[in-house]
Amino acid sequence: MPPFFLLRECLHFAFQALHSNKVRTALTALGLVIGNASVILVVTISLASRDIILDKIRGIGSNLVMAYYDAGGQSASRAAADFVKLADVEAVRSRLADRIVAASAVLNSTDTVIVDGRPLDVRIIGTDEYYPQVRSLQLLAGRFLDPSDVALRQKVAMLDDKLARTLFGGSAPAVGRTLKIRSLEFAVIGVFRERTSTFGQSELGDHGAALIPFSVQRYFVEIERVDPMYVQARHAEDVPAVTREIADILASRHRPGARYTVQNLGAILDAASAIATVLTIVLILISAIALVISGIGIMNIMLVTVTERTREIGIRMSLGASRRVILLQFLFEALLISTGGGVLGILLGVSLPVLANSLQSEVYIPVSKLSILVAFLVSAAVGVGFGLLPANRAARLNPTEALRYE
Repeated sequence: MPPFFLLRECLHFAFQALHSNKVRTALTALGLVIGNASVILVVTISLASRDIILDKIRGIGSNLVMAYYDAGGQSASRAAADFVKLADVEAVRSRLADRIVAASAVLNSTDTVIVDGRPLDVRIIGTDEYYPQVRSLQLLAGRFLDPSDVALRQKVAMLDDKLARTLFGGSAPAVGRTLKIRSLEFAVIGVFRERTSTFGQSELGDHGAALIPFSVQRYFVEIERVDPMYVQARHAEDVPAVTREIADILASRHRPGARYTVQNLGAILDAASAIATVLTIVLILISAIALVISGIGIMNIMLVTVTERTREIGIRMSLGASRRVILLQFLFEALLISTGGGVLGILLGVSLPVLANSLQSEVYIPVSKLSILVAFLVSAAVGVGFGLLPANRAARLNPTEALRYE
């Protein structure tokens, strides 16, 4: 018999055998359905989580380098001379002018502002016209700070969208209004928001902040402390070198032994990506246990099936079926169970993220094509691997003894 017709006949008999035991076949395949759906969903959730985390980190700024003084356990008064100063920011701008786009200073404080007679604790950030650029801020209304605001010590302020809603009910209504900081009235010139939310992990905080020129903020703080200094490198490949040079500039301008943390998003992104990869591998291995258990279930059911159908096997052998035909028939049965359950599991695993994407647009949940391919191949491998022993046992039965089996 030609190989094609042989395979078709084996497949036909395998399908008939499974069809005659629908409930058993369905329950046996259920493990593959759950296992493959788990693999797809685990990879999907891992990819979505990784992309969200990395996007949030990138949202802090592009090609960004951050620098600040590591005070350790020292008090602010003792470490006052070691803090990063405005003069340090100017030195970085001067010495790295050809390799950076901008450098910006941040002077933080928390003050009580008065609006319509109501006091409210607000984070006040003294900065300059470069800050919106290096932090990738999005303008919602009005304008950003400009060089003249800083040079002329203008009493102007920008509010983030959360503070604008709290104080004035929205972005547009806030522009042109005034708020009082340290008994001084500041005109609101604009409203902004972070292009990508950092969940309160930046100096902007999670409850609202106001930006004012650092030339004004300097008079509100007892000690000049730039924390942090932001520097945006001109090209991504320049980030490591710029990071090292900023560290050298700060070390050369301060006392020996002063410790400065200078880091870039590349290191943070690499660390986050590595953690996400490790977690994905661990979760996939856990999900793979379900597939292995399913394979053991297939093997057990097929061994029981071989025992139940021993007389049938003897009859087929006595009618001329070769051991190879018997082996292929039982191997195809295991393969049909595993691949059928695998396909259903893949469809279930893919349908959930697709449904989630159709119901909301805030977070895109990617579906990994590689995970689909791997899940299908693993399903087929489980069928072949765990179906080989029962199939081999069926093929090795003695026809005479099989015919006597009751």
